[in-house]
Amino acid sequence: MFGLVVRLFLILRRLLNRCARREAEILVLRQQLVVLNRKRPRVRLRNINRLVLVWLYRVYPSILDAVVIVKPETLLRWHRRGFRAYWRWKSGWRGGRPKIQKEIRDLIRRMSSENHLRGAPRIHGELLMLGIELAQSTVAKYMQRPREPGSQGWKTFLRNHAAGMASLDLFVMRTISFRLLYGLVILQHGRRRLARVGITSNPTGEWIAGQVTEAFPWNGAPQYLVRDRDRAFWSDYTRRIRAMGIRDHPTAPRRGRTHTLSES
Repeated sequence: MFGLVVRLFLILRRLLNRCARREAEILVLRQQLVVLNRKRPRVRLRNINRLVLVWLYRVYPSILDAVVIVKPETLLRWHRRGFRAYWRWKSGWRGGRPKIQKEIRDLIRRMSSENHLRGAPRIHGELLMLGIELAQSTVAKYMQRPREPGSQGWKTFLRNHAAGMASLDLFVMRTISFRLLYGLVILQHGRRRLARVGITSNPTGEWIAGQVTEAFPWNGAPQYLVRDRDRAFWSDYTRRIRAMGIRDHPTAPRRGRTHTLSES
């Protein structure tokens, strides 16, 4: 194990050397020999072995040709698992408002469904008399909403206004070095043609406005531009499309995935 650590430090010192890739492949082969010399009926890799292989693959992706004791797709699966574990740890729960118990949520829905004429203030007062202390906004959040008649569907709206409508959306691309790149896709629904595709690491409103300007000439801009409620669409974006004569149409709040591009 001491020799392995020495080899790792030597590779770190000679990253800019032409022989660094060869040294990495030799280290991978020696690491596999160490595993095979344990004289066990089945090859069992330890976490330190997986960590070394994944780290070397991140530095030199070409070492997949030198891996023999595991399949290349297994090494890629380890890397994806590490990526998910890293972002799960980074985006973990770090406090916030306490969660409302399920029994209380069911009670609020039952009271609102059995008493349609009672609003949030009345139900909130009755809960306080029962000793349940909640905010009135929380009661309004979990009340049973009356069913409203269905509105025009997305396919019908698209069929009626596709000729003068376009949509844009941001999507995330994860790189091998745990970085995030943001892609912007602008689609014209009339001819179902990609008007613009852009990639950046910092999707600001000014950058999105520039992409819209390059996608549509001043005399060929669409009448409507559909987008989601991402915070990247700030004032720079709205001012630019208003100057171009385009009407901004954000999707409904809390709708989840908009399917703006996929359904077309």
